[in-house]
Amino acid sequence: MRIGKIIGAALVPVIAAGFMFSCSGKQQSGGGSAGTGAQQSGDKGTVGVAMPTKSSQRWIQDGDNVKAQLEKLGYRVNLQYGEDVVENQVSQIENMITAGVKVLVIASIDGESLTSVLEKAHDAGIQVIAYDRLIRNSPYVDYYVSFDNYKVGMQMGDILVKGLNLSEAAPENPKYIELFGGSPDDNNAYFFYNGAMDVLKPYLDQKALVIGSGQQGMDRVGTLRWDGAAAQTRMDNLLSAYYTERKLDGVLSPYDGISLGILSSLKGLGYGSGGNPMPIVGGQDAELPSIKSILADEQYATIFKDTRLLAAEAVKMVAAILEGRPAEVNNTADYENGSIKDGNKYIVPSMLLQSTAIYKDNIKQELVDNGYYTAAQLGI
Repeated sequence: MRIGKIIGAALVPVIAAGFMFSCSGKQQSGGGSAGTGAQQSGDKGTVGVAMPTKSSQRWIQDGDNVKAQLEKLGYRVNLQYGEDVVENQVSQIENMITAGVKVLVIASIDGESLTSVLEKAHDAGIQVIAYDRLIRNSPYVDYYVSFDNYKVGMQMGDILVKGLNLSEAAPENPKYIELFGGSPDDNNAYFFYNGAMDVLKPYLDQKALVIGSGQQGMDRVGTLRWDGAAAQTRMDNLLSAYYTERKLDGVLSPYDGISLGILSSLKGLGYGSGGNPMPIVGGQDAELPSIKSILADEQYATIFKDTRLLAAEAVKMVAAILEGRPAEVNNTADYENGSIKDGNKYIVPSMLLQSTAIYKDNIKQELVDNGYYTAAQLGI
């Protein structure tokens, strides 16, 4: 985990918060959608929703889905995006606390940097739902809603097993791959990486699969903030250092934005043209540009996590909290977040959903027939 921690930005004064949440019903900063903090007649109250960035399609969809479903139930919503700046997110959450939100739903930018602000939420009687990214080092994370992230990682490994036909690979003719991990400050990135490596380990042990650079472990292959440009630069360096005399066969990628950066680097060196096949490159989140890339036979596959279902589970948790009953969970064993509660290591009660591997041949069935994308959006 990344050691550096942002302790928190200065608390916006109550007077300023009152101005921002005036009768106009719109917050004047932070780039998100906001409802009033105070309850009006017949109003169920405001829920604060903190999302990491608008630079990723999936987070825009998550924010929109959570907001729409909460509003359908009669809640007002203060939706904010931190644009991958930890200080922004801390300040936004502090403003939400000051404005009197009833519950916080937080997809953290840095899962280790919210300890102080969550203590403030607790002191204000506000419960917290960690959304898709586990928040660490705080006993004041009441629930966690996400996907089965270890299984997601296994599916990422399976993409390489299938695409490289590793069941028939042999040490005398090994397949060469490189590894990319997610952001080291995101707890999920470790589940993804560990799940994938557990799938790939037998082939690595048999020498039927070889990491050409030898680089492995999240400390070496992590991609801070899931940055596709950083991934492209690293891929450029790997290709120039290790693949001038040999062909790269596959790349483990944990996110579609990273995958597109990797593919851009590969195409720059002639992969995918002139009889030089594109390596097997997976991904995650089924973002529209990557689905189009799969249809164009560039990216090989991705992992689909239906954010509509994730949003629905988060909304169910909010409703349960505000109705004074326990939220439904299905995992109370795996998500220890590094804090102590009631004298014990704290394991955050979690609701985990299932994901689906997307290949070219099941795009219509899994993404179009269920209404996630239209055929027109995909050009099919």
